[in-house]
Amino acid sequence: MLSFLEPSRLWLLLLIPALVSLYLGLVRRGRRRRAAIGRTMFDLVIPRDRTWLRHVAVGLSILSLATLTLAFAKPKDEVSVPRERATIVVTIDVSLSMEATDVEPNRIEAAKAAAEDFVTSLPPKFNVAVVSFAGTATTLVPPTLDRGAATAAIQALQPQPSTAIGEGIYTSLAALAQVPPDPDDPEAVVPARIVLLSDGKTQVGRSSSEAAEAAKAQDVPIYTIAYGTADGYIEVSGRREPVPVDRSELARVSRVSGGEAYTATSAGQLKEVYEDIGSSVGTEKVDQEVTSRYAGFGLALAVLAAFGMISLGARWP
Repeated sequence: MLSFLEPSRLWLLLLIPALVSLYLGLVRRGRRRRAAIGRTMFDLVIPRDRTWLRHVAVGLSILSLATLTLAFAKPKDEVSVPRERATIVVTIDVSLSMEATDVEPNRIEAAKAAAEDFVTSLPPKFNVAVVSFAGTATTLVPPTLDRGAATAAIQALQPQPSTAIGEGIYTSLAALAQVPPDPDDPEAVVPARIVLLSDGKTQVGRSSSEAAEAAKAQDVPIYTIAYGTADGYIEVSGRREPVPVDRSELARVSRVSGGEAYTATSAGQLKEVYEDIGSSVGTEKVDQEVTSRYAGFGLALAVLAAFGMISLGARWP
């Protein structure tokens, strides 16, 4: 929301209606005088069919004055700037349903490739942790700046039975307790996010809704990705077992925790989702002076106004 560092200077904007009133008064006075005495020297200098240009030039001048006055008051606004430090926990479902081939070559291999790209694209000062879950959850890599350790853990993921989304969230929150302190500011609270990818719903373990509440209490938003299609299946003892993606539980987790819910039905979409999440967690909103923005607008309007005034007294070829 726009605010000002020197709001008292905005009183100068009162000059604008005064100048507009003065100009309109002079226009009316000029019209009455011309009506009384006929064609004037002013009409010879500025033909009546070009008076619109004079009005435009004056209007631009007044807009320029208003914009420069706003700049003089030192406006500030929320802008996105790169986040210096943060911790991202990449939490991946490795349940057997992730072997479904509705996403080539299969869900888990596509997920691993996209997660690796995401980890390597994060800012250098971001800590990254890797958590996997199926029937239980495990912290494979605690928060670290070592991208090689994180990507190696992702590459080594293997499918396991059952699904415990709640346990995956609780384990991710526990991993955040291992974040190393900032050497420049040991007391600083580093922002954290959980990026959770899954294709199913909880079968065992604690409730994912309660886990999401715990994440909210710790101010850790969860970005969920529901991955796969409604037509997914796996082979179990020679028969097809349907494993359609279930989006509702993951959407609830993200909503409760204050994060965002995404869906992806292909490797390409999953990569786009990770890019979008990266742009969200990689920046933060801060108040920043934006005087130059308004000064630039004012200068542009002043140039246009000057061009209009010059055009009044010039004959273009």
